[in-house]
Amino acid sequence: MDLAALTIFRAVVRENGVTRAAAKLNRVQSNVTTRIKQLEEQLGTDLFIRDGRRLVLTPAGETLLPYAERLLALADEARHAVREDRPSGRLRLGTMESVAATRLPGLLARYHTQWPDVALELETGTTGKLIERVREFEVDAALVAEPLDPAALGELFETVPVFTEELVMLTPREHRQIREVRDIALSTLVAFELGCAYRAYIEKWYLEHGVRPARVLELGSYHAIVACVAAGAGVAVAPRSVLDLLADSSNIAVHPLPEIEPIETLLVWRRGHFSSALNALKKTLTAKDGEVESTAVAAASATAA
Repeated sequence: MDLAALTIFRAVVRENGVTRAAAKLNRVQSNVTTRIKQLEEQLGTDLFIRDGRRLVLTPAGETLLPYAERLLALADEARHAVREDRPSGRLRLGTMESVAATRLPGLLARYHTQWPDVALELETGTTGKLIERVREFEVDAALVAEPLDPAALGELFETVPVFTEELVMLTPREHRQIREVRDIALSTLVAFELGCAYRAYIEKWYLEHGVRPARVLELGSYHAIVACVAAGAGVAVAPRSVLDLLADSSNIAVHPLPEIEPIETLLVWRRGHFSSALNALKKTLTAKDGEVESTAVAAASATAA
């Protein structure tokens, strides 16, 4: 088994067929088909069965897939490890939308300036989805809210806290002051889909007081959520940092939620799946102001060398 064969096998699975896998890998279809057959011969078992026009993994293929993911990830990590002084290659980072909008722009600009040889790929999602993406090696690391259930991370992941967020409740401007759940006059909670950690915290707060929202209106962005709240469609919860993005917040009211403790934003990655590019990002995210300047000087010196 060589890494090229495993890369082709993984691509066929991810692209759901030989044709799209060949296009993705910039290979001809016959080459992809041949390499899969050679891999099956090496292993002494079929990896796919054809169901009409679809290729379906056999039980042996299902067994091989996580091993292939781990071997390819380890090989990628090894390539990074030999260049610890100069982070390079691809770094796939997942993040919550709130962090991407409020915290990351300046930090990522600084990171790119310091380490231009790193190709940073960014995708957004809920905490639940991002943890699953890290678990399946589909991103190298992710910025997530500390899960309500610590078991969601367990021993498979390593984490480091990078930000702290205060959750606040957003209501239409004319809404009365909120001191407890029963002060909420609107029965609809406007929120991200299930898997959003902030939604889990606010729903737990509701239940602790014996209240349940009559309806949850699921939206995919904070701009849409705030617009619905301003229009009187319901109430929402958001990190206070998101409010800085609003061009006009005159039509909403912001209510502190002292019963909900500030929530850590964590950088999370699979234990053992680390690289120089990820280490450099970790340092950028956790650096104090005084460390930022010295890191930039060191990076400039390394580039000049």
